[in-house]
Amino acid sequence: MAEQHGIAEETPADISAVDIADWRLRTFALYDNVRKLSAENPAEAHSYWRHQRDLMFATHPASALTAADKARFSGLKTADYDPIYRFHVPLTKEGAGRELTVDTGTDGVVRFIRLGTFDLPEMGQLAVWKLHGYGGGIFVPFRDATAGQPGGTYGAGRYLLDTIKGAFHGVQGTGPGATFVLDFNFAYNPSCAYNEAWACPLPGPSNRLAVEIPVGELY
Repeated sequence: MAEQHGIAEETPADISAVDIADWRLRTFALYDNVRKLSAENPAEAHSYWRHQRDLMFATHPASALTAADKARFSGLKTADYDPIYRFHVPLTKEGAGRELTVDTGTDGVVRFIRLGTFDLPEMGQLAVWKLHGYGGGIFVPFRDATAGQPGGTYGAGRYLLDTIKGAFHGVQGTGPGATFVLDFNFAYNPSCAYNEAWACPLPGPSNRLAVEIPVGELY
């Protein structure tokens, strides 16, 4: 454990492999249920998502919150659901093949390969990345104009999709006409927002939006 101001502080290294596996299984199950609920009622799915994440953060041994944080935890700050921030967007090939390396410190250098781009109506573009390593995974972080603002969002950015961790809202259709479900109401903070001992890849220039996205998890 790290020492901060004379108080023992939990780090990822203190969490057992079994607890980490359980956290991931629960997260995958959470998003599986979210996708099913969203097919009928995205707002209901969002309410379920909020409740379950609050419960996991408050009680699970693999939560990013320290024991001291859990003792005073009253729920993650999350905006109410707004349907205008839910999109069905095709993946274009713009930028595909570019490589991004991120030095995460504790996890070393993580490599990503760009799969393409999401064009969001009246909002801008977001690069779509694939983790270049075991497990693969589609990764879409983003930073918007609310980042670091009073009452806004985490200054370093949030995650929209991270399929290796289960955070995914589905694809509709097949082939070139397929569209990804992008719902910013489910945007969430990386673990490092709650505990600096955690290593988190953050949005680069290709994943920054000039507009405000006032939904999802706040900070």
